Amino acid sequence: MRRRTRFFGGTVIVLVGVLALGQGVLASTRADTVTAPRFEVDPLWPKPLPNHWVLGSVIGVGVDSKDHVFIIHRGDSTLNQRTEVGADATPPIGECCRAAPPILEFDPEGNLVKAWGGPGEGYVWPVSNHGISLDDKDNVWIGGNGVGDSHILKFTHDGKLLLQIGEPRQAVNSNATDHFGRVAKITFDAKANEAYVADGYGNKRVAVLDMTTGKIKRFWGAYGHVPNDSNLGRYSPSAPLAQQFRNPVHCAEPTTDGLVYVCDRPNDRIQVFRKDGSFVKEVRVAPNTLGDGSVWDIAFSRDPQQKYLFLADGKNERVYVMDRQSLAILTQFGDGGRQPGQWFAVHSIATDSKGNLYTTETYEGKRVQKFVYRGLGQVERIQGVAWPRAR
Repeated sequence: MRRRTRFFGGTVIVLVGVLALGQGVLASTRADTVTAPRFEVDPLWPKPLPNHWVLGSVIGVGVDSKDHVFIIHRGDSTLNQRTEVGADATPPIGECCRAAPPILEFDPEGNLVKAWGGPGEGYVWPVSNHGISLDDKDNVWIGGNGVGDSHILKFTHDGKLLLQIGEPRQAVNSNATDHFGRVAKITFDAKANEAYVADGYGNKRVAVLDMTTGKIKRFWGAYGHVPNDSNLGRYSPSAPLAQQFRNPVHCAEPTTDGLVYVCDRPNDRIQVFRKDGSFVKEVRVAPNTLGDGSVWDIAFSRDPQQKYLFLADGKNERVYVMDRQSLAILTQFGDGGRQPGQWFAVHSIATDSKGNLYTTETYEGKRVQKFVYRGLGQVERIQGVAWPRAR
């Protein structure tokens, strides 16, 4: 009987120890998870392109009112092709391949709807097109970051020119009121009829335009300072925070509650302003990132409060999911590579009305990917590739 008692008592002690250990593991696991939007890559989106078309560096993505996805890419100039080879050689040495037109439109299922763009009558196509955005009337706006790209182009949904804003081949001048300096991206405050320009690769400012006339209404530099075009030299994580933007100023994203989130890319920071240009706050993201920097592009969740901010980090090959108000990083997903759900220089990011994410890749990435929104749920703070779960 005593032996049984000892055995039972020992068993209880072991069970209590195991239970305590299990609770510790559970607590640790809970501490490493967070409630956040969940995403899975769709490896079959978009569908194959026709006509032996291929994409060069894809440097912009936008979504229209019908959730059609527009991308813009650089074609032959980034395809490492020579004129004497490929389908465009004289005579052709093979059936494949040739660059797709610069702008491609896909429906939500990934079908190609329309392709257009390039030089045309009445406007100057950018030397190096950069960024694509759809306004509230589904008009298409693009910039350019090539030498001499000091203008913006505005087209109808189907590619008819509406407006060329600014003259090409103008000198860098962050205080100019009649032209730009290699624009990275344009976004919109439709209620105010204003376009926000990340201006960008030559200039070092945010500029705000009248969407109808294209007239520059106001502009500012880092911390709301008057922009200065002085060369700041290379970024150093240990140096005092730069009082001006570095090139490129890569995005300027207005919100429904009167703020503007700016990508100061090589300074590894997001700066937040009111729409009049007054500085509110900033956050540094992966501040030891050198070279291209960590803050490449921003998109917001589509709920009325725009609760979540999605930040593309093309140097570290990940997307951060952040609480927009606090700028706290909740989770991150992705990795470097060429398989679905991985990236090689994730450059641009956009959301559709259903909460899905779309990303593009520059350099040797050269593609667009769709990440399907799977609702809010518990996710690890540091995720890997957002691969589809078995169902």
